[in-house]
Amino acid sequence: MTPKLEAGVLMVMFSSVRVRLTLWYTAVMAAVLVVLALVTYFILQKNAMRRTDAAVVEQADSFLNTVQAEMHDASGPESLRDGVESAISEHKFRDILFVVLDQSGQILAWSENSVPQNRSNDDAQESLQDSVRRITQDKRPFQTVRVGRRSYRSYVRNFSVDRKDCALVVLQSLHPQEEFLETLTGTFGLLIPLALLLAASGGYLLAWRSLSPVAAMGSQAGRIGADNLHQRLSVRNPKDELGKLAGSFNRLLDRLDQSFEQQRRFVADASHELRTPVAILCGEADVALSQSSRAPEEYRESLTILRTEAGRLKRIVEDLFTLARADAGKHPLVLSDFYLDELVTECVRNMRTLGVAKQIGLRCEGSGEMLIHADESLLRRMVLNLVDNAIKYTPSGGDVLISCGETNSLYTVAVRDTGVGIAGQLQPRIFERFFRVDVVRSRTESDGGGAGLGLSISRWIAEVHGGALELTSSNSGGSTFTASVPKRAAQPLIPRLSSDR
Repeated sequence: MTPKLEAGVLMVMFSSVRVRLTLWYTAVMAAVLVVLALVTYFILQKNAMRRTDAAVVEQADSFLNTVQAEMHDASGPESLRDGVESAISEHKFRDILFVVLDQSGQILAWSENSVPQNRSNDDAQESLQDSVRRITQDKRPFQTVRVGRRSYRSYVRNFSVDRKDCALVVLQSLHPQEEFLETLTGTFGLLIPLALLLAASGGYLLAWRSLSPVAAMGSQAGRIGADNLHQRLSVRNPKDELGKLAGSFNRLLDRLDQSFEQQRRFVADASHELRTPVAILCGEADVALSQSSRAPEEYRESLTILRTEAGRLKRIVEDLFTLARADAGKHPLVLSDFYLDELVTECVRNMRTLGVAKQIGLRCEGSGEMLIHADESLLRRMVLNLVDNAIKYTPSGGDVLISCGETNSLYTVAVRDTGVGIAGQLQPRIFERFFRVDVVRSRTESDGGGAGLGLSISRWIAEVHGGALELTSSNSGGSTFTASVPKRAAQPLIPRLSSDR
């Protein structure tokens, strides 16, 4: 395998979340096991050394008691040597070596049988002499030394017999402890790799099982597109983290599906609304051009129709442009101080001509001066849209009442008509784009009706000022729309116009 291929394989392996989780889990487990093994090893080693020291002290006490007893019954110049040798003969242990030194530091007696037998007596004594000399020169009572090929734990005890200063050196072999620790090390060396192998296998299986729903969700999400947005991710357990993730993704798909559907409906409705005036424009133009010469009255009539439909087409395009800028959040507010009651009065005065044409009475009720800091052009458009909407859907002989008021820190503008009202099941949809309730509230050739965008734009205007526009009542006696705006609107980040209105 070439180095590039090996690097590619490693990169693919480490790009897998399951492999990375397994490696991290194994690394943490290895660190824990190694630390546990080291701590266990050092604790057992320390405890074994503590027990060895206690045993050495106990042997030294027993040996000196024997020496004192032997010296009590002995006499003569060699009584000390004889007493020590007698004590050594009574304390013969395979792993314990007793060495007695006289006041000059020379070996007075020692346990020969405890020294390894692969050396001559002279060599053993010389090696022992060197080791004991190093031990006695060090002032520490306990030391770990090597005599020959073995390690010993040494203990030095000074004592006096017949006014002669002597020293007892007890050497406890550490071979049993070393064998135990070697066995323990070998056990750890075998069990830790085995435990890591089992942990890595179990961790990989656990990661695979835990992340398999994520892989399944990723596969399902990859197959979802604009043509099948109705499909949803399967949720095994909605209460765990992955279930909540799948639920959030499904809710996102619901919003996307709804948005796509609204956009499709918006495009279809916009095309339908634009098609009618365009068709009328083309038809009238064809009629006007179908003959080489026509009477001036006929041309004027065709031009009037063309102008009316062009105006309607212009209003639709302007409304669509406003909606597009609102959706993009790029419609800036131009704030200024003005009186809202004067603006409403002016709008009613401008709409009286439409009211007179349909024999509809327009009345305006105010509550004094209403100084406001807002976008005057947008609020004017909102009021005109509401009044125009009320006139369109009020039958001849009806009335439209526009009233202004104040509630807390909000100004309210309520527009009430005496039309046929709106059915309850249709009221939630009246702020949707291009939505018209029924034939009565649809555009006719005589009323110059709109495209169903006025309420949607009016509601956005109220919301962009921090207020709201609501249908507060609607029954067989008429409908009331109430717009509320704060007295002082801040310069906000322009919110986008929700496409479901």
